[in-house]
Amino acid sequence: MGTAYVALVNYCFAKQHGGEFLLRIEDTDQARSTRESEQVILDALHWLGLTWDEGPDVGGARGPYRQSERSDIYKKYAQQLLDAGQAFKCFCSPQRLEEVRVAQRAAKKPPRYDGLCTTLNPDEVAAKERAGETFVVRMKIPESGSCVVHDMLRDPIDIPWSDVDMQVLMKSDGLPTYHLANVVDDHLMEITHVIRGEEWISSAPKHLLLYQYFGWEAPKLLHVPLLRNPDRSKLSKRKNPTSIWFFRQMGYLPQALVNFLGTLANSVGEGEEELMTLQQLVDRFKLEHIALGGPVFDIPKLDWMNGRYIRERLDAGAFTKAVADWGFEPARLQRIAELTHPRIERLSDLGTLCAFFFAGRLSITAEMLRGGKLDDLELRRAFQFALWGFDELRTWDLAGIEWVLKGVAESLERKFRDVARPFYVAVTGSPTSVPLYDAMEILGRDIVRERLRCALEALGKPSNAELDEWKRMHSTEKKETVIAKGQA
Repeated sequence: MGTAYVALVNYCFAKQHGGEFLLRIEDTDQARSTRESEQVILDALHWLGLTWDEGPDVGGARGPYRQSERSDIYKKYAQQLLDAGQAFKCFCSPQRLEEVRVAQRAAKKPPRYDGLCTTLNPDEVAAKERAGETFVVRMKIPESGSCVVHDMLRDPIDIPWSDVDMQVLMKSDGLPTYHLANVVDDHLMEITHVIRGEEWISSAPKHLLLYQYFGWEAPKLLHVPLLRNPDRSKLSKRKNPTSIWFFRQMGYLPQALVNFLGTLANSVGEGEEELMTLQQLVDRFKLEHIALGGPVFDIPKLDWMNGRYIRERLDAGAFTKAVADWGFEPARLQRIAELTHPRIERLSDLGTLCAFFFAGRLSITAEMLRGGKLDDLELRRAFQFALWGFDELRTWDLAGIEWVLKGVAESLERKFRDVARPFYVAVTGSPTSVPLYDAMEILGRDIVRERLRCALEALGKPSNAELDEWKRMHSTEKKETVIAKGQA
């Protein structure tokens, strides 16, 4: 949702000024980036009604638009920095870097690279390379003074260079980090304005210094406030769903969601009509009207706006089509029919058996979850471990779902049937239903995740201390599972 919000702000600003809106895929993290995850982003933005003038799916004069396809470009510019003495090769091992960070934290200093490899002379660097030692390329940072960041919404921000780390620019696998790739790409793609979230303010000095090193003019910067929960905390999936597909599966209309995000960027004045098309959002958009306090992602307000769209903007025919597109897509109905067909005696039984497929959040109580052999602590751990496991799945399918849930049972040292019951209740609302894995696959990751989160809250949200302890347990168990699979 945060990505969609920032994309909408960029889109409105570009279109209002007759500019171009580009979509670039930052996929240099090979462990996390796949073509499937890329397609999810493209589909979600298209569903919202956002289109781009150039991008990986439509082409353009400034391509390629996947950073993984621009590796040679980044290597050229990294070498330019090395040759100019503005960057250096760092051979420090992950173990040494962690030891440095631990010592710095113990001394109550901000963790940052200590500059050890800046002292290596060319002969020492060459010897390490001949020995086959791996290295990253880091940028050099001024030893004194500060960087003044000019933001289009804020007063000048003065950040001392002593607070800025010697950022890794090229990783040991030869791919760039976000910092080098974005600066190079923004320059080569002729980006005039960079509008991103305020969490990037602390990185702005690194980017501005790179522009200075290359002798390029930096684009204008604007850091928009992060979306907030009603308690003013940062919007995150730990507290609330943040996936666009969750809101689609819950039955929100794309027009309503875009309208809602647009009013978070530029609030609506008293007496002004709140329902607006995308073009109307573009026409009224003003950077200076973005509030620095951080807009609240108010679900009741979104519900109200979505309800108005359904009642006021959809006639009976459009409403019927919207319902069909939302929950009655033929392939989805076919899967549901295959699961329910052997389990009914009357067609009217379908209503009770299938209702959970067409619901959002279920009314689950702690008592409903407690009907089996697991105590409350085990139940809470089971749901939290499953949430972490499902987040790590690269593909949402039957095999992955089974692997996660059986891993939860192993971690609790319980029989799977004892663990399966509370998941049936949390996901379907009943201890018996259609096959669990199939039901979860049809519902999708986002709805399943939200139902497990609600079940966990019904039993009692874990404290930060519990989460830290459980995370260590989860990580240890995951390593042991990988080792065991490797030995097998």
